[in-house]
Amino acid sequence: MTETEGGGAAVVDHASPAIEVEGLSKRYGDFEAVRDLSFQIGGGEIVGFLGPNGAGKTTTMRMLTGFIPPTDGRIRIAGFDIFAQGLDARRSIGYLPETPPLYPEMNPKSYIEFVAKLKDVPRAKRKDAVDRALTLCGLEDVCLREIRQLSKGYRQRIGLAQAIVHDPKVLVLDEPTVGLDPIQIGEIRALIRDLAATGGQTILLSTHILAEVEAICQRVILIQHGRKVLDQPLSELTSGGVSLEEVFAKAMSQEDSAGAAA
Repeated sequence: MTETEGGGAAVVDHASPAIEVEGLSKRYGDFEAVRDLSFQIGGGEIVGFLGPNGAGKTTTMRMLTGFIPPTDGRIRIAGFDIFAQGLDARRSIGYLPETPPLYPEMNPKSYIEFVAKLKDVPRAKRKDAVDRALTLCGLEDVCLREIRQLSKGYRQRIGLAQAIVHDPKVLVLDEPTVGLDPIQIGEIRALIRDLAATGGQTILLSTHILAEVEAICQRVILIQHGRKVLDQPLSELTSGGVSLEEVFAKAMSQEDSAGAAA
């Protein structure tokens, strides 16, 4: 059992991985965006997925969520192969892209109802699922206002609500606090921690904000040039007072030196 910030407790189940990635590669002609990437993430774990711009993070997340196929390799989500058992795998995953896919003329409630239908939430459970997502994401007071009228912070909350409305076992979040003010950032971070602590979701979080990883995550996976260069518990990486920024800079320097030597 791992304590999360704010006193919540998250149980991590390493015996039953929620995400399994084996030998994952993605090539575009001669360019290899992701190269032989492998990792596992246990049930209930919150993992920071880091790397500089162009490292292959977004490409990897799009493969994990079934939006694009890999050139090579295998992905399993909650035990289901993302392509051979695509429907079951997609029902097990919630995805928040960097820019949430919102319809500005709709209100949050009607939009989340629409998403619930798309994600095959049973009719008998749909109202409760929508109400739960709106409540968890703090949208009750604005649920009937047009999305176009809402702040970026609220739009990020709506993006999270659409990702969780079908109660997935896995959440993949791409830059969930980008462009938010400090208060909004704190609110979204608290919401992500609560989802893991109360809902037991496994969360893969991609961000450029290292303080966000230190505040939320239990483990860090770092990639560069499409390759995994580091995979370690956060507590080990920052033991002895070392900051995550120092760890990141050192790992990038070593990888660049290795690449130059090759």
